[in-house]
Amino acid sequence: MVKAANSRGDAPGTPPPARILVVGGGYVGMYTALGLQRKLRSGEAEITVVTPDPYMTYQPFLPEAAAGSISPRHVVVPLRRVLDRCRIVIGEARRIDHAKRTATVTTLATAEEGTGDIEIAYDELVLAPGSVSRTLPIPGLADYAIGFKTVEEAIGLRNHVIEQMDIASSTRDPAIRDAALTFVFVGGGYAGVEALGELEDMARYAARYYHNVTPEDMKWVLVEASDRILPEVGPEMGTYTVRELRRRNIDVRLETRLDSCENRVAVLSDGSRFPTRTVVWTAGVKPHPVLAASDLPRNERGRLVCTSFLTVEGVEHAWAAGDAAAVPDITAPAPGTECAPNAQHAVRQARRLADNLIAALRDEVLTEYAHKYVGSVASLGLHKGVAHVYGRKLKGYPAWFMHRAYHLSRVPTFNRKMRVLAEWTLSGLFKREIVSLGSLEHPRAEFELAAGGGHRHHPPHPPHPTPPPTPDPPQDSQG
Repeated sequence: MVKAANSRGDAPGTPPPARILVVGGGYVGMYTALGLQRKLRSGEAEITVVTPDPYMTYQPFLPEAAAGSISPRHVVVPLRRVLDRCRIVIGEARRIDHAKRTATVTTLATAEEGTGDIEIAYDELVLAPGSVSRTLPIPGLADYAIGFKTVEEAIGLRNHVIEQMDIASSTRDPAIRDAALTFVFVGGGYAGVEALGELEDMARYAARYYHNVTPEDMKWVLVEASDRILPEVGPEMGTYTVRELRRRNIDVRLETRLDSCENRVAVLSDGSRFPTRTVVWTAGVKPHPVLAASDLPRNERGRLVCTSFLTVEGVEHAWAAGDAAAVPDITAPAPGTECAPNAQHAVRQARRLADNLIAALRDEVLTEYAHKYVGSVASLGLHKGVAHVYGRKLKGYPAWFMHRAYHLSRVPTFNRKMRVLAEWTLSGLFKREIVSLGSLEHPRAEFELAAGGGHRHHPPHPPHPTPPPTPDPPQDSQG
């Protein structure tokens, strides 16, 4: 193991700049680093951001990226451009030894160098690695399912859905056709419902360009373990959403689980069996594994135990927010309530965290994080949506418009706002793009065919298989 170099050459008598390490480049990581670099004085601190990707993904736009309404490159924000005063390290934090103030990191060059992981020393730690998909030990899940948490998965799923329509259009085997046109989504939260709504809408539109595939030929199934979907928008709007989806011939199965998807057959807990080539897993998330590889206190759900000041409880010089942190909600009437792990809290927590960290460096008073939840919006496809904001319930076009307006205001940087707005304007003036670019995932396939001869190699389903599921406690549910 080698140690990363740190420039600490300061003038005699001048206190060295504080070394701030931000683990994670998502909502919290990016907004915290952005707040720090804007408000810290020159030479006051050195900021290092460790992140596995050189960009921040604005996840609420993933369904629209999958539907083709937004270009994939406009769903992400390049960190090096936004955080120009920070040191960006593309890598994965493996361990945190806060007692020694070091983080063990694997970078893209680690394997090439053969020198082992690097250690990054720090004075202040901001731990915001986010979350990962929570999977269950379901037979066939690792082999045939695809997640919906990254832009790569969203675009891969779009390509896959259109590819299945191409297969159904060209096959003479009715069993293959039926499996190709059956799409099973597991999880009735935002990710599952919005992904299903947008992709069904896109596929319905694309069907008009196939001479032998109609919207009625396709089967869309939503599987949810609880008795309702979209709990964030309230029971009334959740019931409306179920009714709206079923009106579009989407099979919504409540209080139902996925038992198996081996051999491309989705078996549900109610006994139903669906031969399918598409299983989309959106049944919740769990804390990032690096939290368990740290010496910081965690709660029973694996999240960091935090104070309302966004410090890690009982530990000095450690901060956290977002999905990784159990932050008390001091605006809630019931004591012990935690802030929901969503983007609405994450962005606001990051700004408060940055201000508090700067205050701590300057020996000033910290401020508690307080934000009353204002509501939720969700898209169900083009011109369709539900919303529950400030006590008002909206559905249909007004809710869809509010969904777009809200997220346009929240997507980072003016550059991204204008690009997204331009794409929405153009998509309203012209027809949808329905082409599949599945070959992007295997760019050498054509050259290998030319160089080696033989037949074109098609990758097994799915284009991006999920990693083997990590066994979770039996009480964890789907949804």
